[in-house]
Amino acid sequence: MNIDLSGKLALVTGSNAGIGRAIAFALASAGADVAVTYMNRREQGEEAAEAIRAKGVRSAAFRLDAGDADRVEGFPAEIEATFGRSVDVLVNNAGHLVARVPSLEMTEAHYAKVMDVNFKSCVLMCAAFGRGMREKGGGSVVNVTSVAAHNGGGAGAAVYAAAKAAMIAYSKGLAKELAGAGVRVNLVSPGFIGRTAFHDTFTPEAARKATVQGIPLGREGTPDDVAGAALFLASDLAAYITGETIEVNGGMFMR
Repeated sequence: MNIDLSGKLALVTGSNAGIGRAIAFALASAGADVAVTYMNRREQGEEAAEAIRAKGVRSAAFRLDAGDADRVEGFPAEIEATFGRSVDVLVNNAGHLVARVPSLEMTEAHYAKVMDVNFKSCVLMCAAFGRGMREKGGGSVVNVTSVAAHNGGGAGAAVYAAAKAAMIAYSKGLAKELAGAGVRVNLVSPGFIGRTAFHDTFTPEAARKATVQGIPLGREGTPDDVAGAALFLASDLAAYITGETIEVNGGMFMR
């Protein structure tokens, strides 16, 4: 059974690299036009959009701070002006650990930054683009959480884990609110997705090897592993699924 998203417009935040890029490419390969967003790396964003256009669909890259309420509020109009239609699939992938800070050394500034980039951004984007989905009577939201939401994360990541856990609870509530309008809200929860900027920055090599040894499937995950789950949730194959989380972790965490 093939997934066909032809005629759909998808928006994937943080899609200039890593998991977001893989999700954007998977949606484009299924026929969707894709809006790419980046925070600081414009060249990466433009390159991703160009590679997506090479697949025969439309794409454009936009600089977006998804935690900026004013920017997000005006973003749907910018997307519609560029593509001539509203978004059908929203993937809230943008997020960041920011830094490993022990809980007893937490500052208000660090707390706010972590919550803004991970949770506030999700809430703002869902509100802004959910209205358009509600108006046209359908759509799919896929929020990217983390296995940290279940296990508390690694050292110095408690607030990050809390933000990702908040995404799960929020998505369930939003799924109930939008179900009557035909809008589905689900999550993908990556585990140890190796060789990404996240782990290259925050995970020492010894910790990486130790983690992989504890994964039942015996390997690190890849961005494409996450992209496959997101593509499924965005498609009509998941037409009767809402408020759910797909764990993509090789068995390191089983519910």
